Amino acid sequence: MSKVFQVKPKCLKRSNGTVLIPDMVLTVTTLQHTATPFYNGAKEVQEAYMRIYAFDYKKACCNQNDFDFLSWTKYDNL
Repeated sequence: MSKVFQVKPKCLKRSNGTVLIPDMVLTVTTLQHTATPFYNGAKEVQEAYMRIYAFDYKKACCNQNDFDFLSWTKYDNL
């Protein structure tokens, strides 16, 4: 069962020639039901940032503490 997260950067981050800004918000679906989208090295988050914003998560040395995230389940709106 998968889970959906909204991932939002906490603040502006400049590192290794890349820039992460708070407007770069993602909606990510994980392959497994977990409490955080960063459980497996943030694989889904890395892929989404590269696909949508052409932002290299690894090159910018990002980690979980640079982001806020919200989770949704199919029962949240009931």
